[in-house]
Amino acid sequence: QVQLVESGGGLVQAGGSLRLSCAASGRTFSSLAMGWFRQAPGKEREFVSAISWSGGSTYYADSVKGRFTISRDNAKNTVYLQMNSLKPEDTAVYYCAATYSDYVRAINEYDYWGQGTQVTVSS
Repeated sequence: QVQLVESGGGLVQAGGSLRLSCAASGRTFSSLAMGWFRQAPGKEREFVSAISWSGGSTYYADSVKGRFTISRDNAKNTVYLQMNSLKPEDTAVYYCAATYSDYVRAINEYDYWGQGTQVTVSS
């Protein structure tokens, strides 16, 4: 069993930055690919970014490419999402998730989810 706890959300002005963290419990963290998803009000949850178990491969949605950076520290059982040049359309609840699958863009491949952290970007 893996438990995930996100932190780092908040209110920021457009153009600003935030760094989200996701702390994982359990000894299998280094075997898991990790992903970030987001859900805006009235919209479906969507893929944002993912990172392979080793950190050697990273993946991004087109909407965040060049602005967001995912990273992980397996020694700390933590994955990060650095978000720069934030836009109002980035406003959403951001979820951390974990999977043993190679299909890291697919929401239904994820086995474990955090509770989410709110990110609000004002214009």
